[in-house]
Amino acid sequence: MSAVLAAAPPAVESGPRGGGRAVLALARFEARRLLLSVPVVIAFAMYVAWIVWRARSSQDGYPALQDVDRATQSMPMLVGLAVLLSANFAVLRSARHGTEDHFAVLVLAPWHRTVAHALSVVPAVLLTAVCVAGQFAWEASKPGAIGHGSPAELLVGPLTVLLSGALGVLLARVAPSALAAPLTLVLLLFTLVLGTAPGGSSGLSWLAPVVAGTSSDTLPSDLLGRPAAGHALYLAGAGLCAAFLAVLVAGARNLAVRAGVVLTLALAVTGGVAQAGGAAPSPELTAARERASVRPELTCAEHGRSSYCAFPEWGPRTGTWAAVVDRVQSLAGGAAHGRRLVVRQRIDARYGLEGDAAIPALTDAHQVTVGTAWGGNRVPEFSSAVAAVLVAGTEAAAGEICDGRMVTVMWLSLSWQDDPVNALRRVRVDDSVKGSAVVLSPTDPLSMTEGQTDVVRRLLEDPPAGVGERVKAHWDELASPGVTTARAAELLGVAGPEKADSCE
Repeated sequence: MSAVLAAAPPAVESGPRGGGRAVLALARFEARRLLLSVPVVIAFAMYVAWIVWRARSSQDGYPALQDVDRATQSMPMLVGLAVLLSANFAVLRSARHGTEDHFAVLVLAPWHRTVAHALSVVPAVLLTAVCVAGQFAWEASKPGAIGHGSPAELLVGPLTVLLSGALGVLLARVAPSALAAPLTLVLLLFTLVLGTAPGGSSGLSWLAPVVAGTSSDTLPSDLLGRPAAGHALYLAGAGLCAAFLAVLVAGARNLAVRAGVVLTLALAVTGGVAQAGGAAPSPELTAARERASVRPELTCAEHGRSSYCAFPEWGPRTGTWAAVVDRVQSLAGGAAHGRRLVVRQRIDARYGLEGDAAIPALTDAHQVTVGTAWGGNRVPEFSSAVAAVLVAGTEAAAGEICDGRMVTVMWLSLSWQDDPVNALRRVRVDDSVKGSAVVLSPTDPLSMTEGQTDVVRRLLEDPPAGVGERVKAHWDELASPGVTTARAAELLGVAGPEKADSCE
């Protein structure tokens, strides 16, 4: 028996553990697992269903894009919470399964694996961006869309998911417990529900991922006064800083990671300072809101015999207003049939998105107010205002109508619409077609007595033949102050009220 002795091969220096290709391979694997995790799948399914449900009928088919961009921000918070939970569980998977020690023999150090987990959040961020873009594009493609969206506002949704996912990874490294993420979700939900100022007037409120900014009236884009760019910068910096911190806590001590923490923290602080400073309106914005409320600079267009003055972003909508005015005016008689009207768009922007101030009625003859919202109930509200001015002469005088002229006003306003009785219900505050009620209008509301409601309902439910001709033939009396509801019903060929109106 003999043995052959051979020299051992020289040792080969393998270099540092890990590498970019290995990190990216693990990131792709974890990204797919994250996107297919139950919480994330459910969250995205609910998100898409919500987009389809909301976009089909939002703003009654007449969206203002400066409102649509903010409407894309709420549902990504749900996706972000699901990504936070799933990313956290993914980082803790090896600890739960007792396989952490086995990773010591692999090429990836703990901080390399943390980088991969942080990168695995990116596809969820991109998918959220696709959903946001789809929702905005759907609204922008509607024929009635007006205004301009803000790219910074549209970035809030995807950046919220980025921040949430990075926090999930960081939380797993700082507090490696299966209970940490669920408890954090409860705390975040409590903070988001109770700790956010509705209009974002406080600088601290902008520390939340999403700052509500809803208003009963749409404002022109240049009057919103939201520090959207600073907020997007803050979210981007906070999300990236959380990711770098997670890598640092996982054991990376190289210059690139430390510099990343410092630079992204500076980015977040810069954005935070910018958004805090922009939360309160500047003197220039306050002055612009005052001008838009008191002395607005409107662009006027002629349609038919009347003039329509609107803020520049609403210019394409003047033809829609004109169609309503023409339908109402075609039913009027006497001089009102061919009267020239001036329709003016009016808002009260002095209190920003938090404002809900009433617009006073105009005292100038033959001028009608129109708001910034359209569609749905806004159409019968505007047509009622037009009819009231045709009958009473001014908006201020129309608000004082209490006699039988109200029957004439409501007939002009509603009889031409597709479902007049339903339009009557929608234009009244109590959504009824019986009894007395307040009738909504862009300015001071009108009022209907019980008797007037009965007569108008009969005219709309089963109008007798020739009502339109009767209105024109008896216009002078129907539009005369002091005419009773009973007399108006007699002239129009329907049964009168059971009892006289108190104001008559």
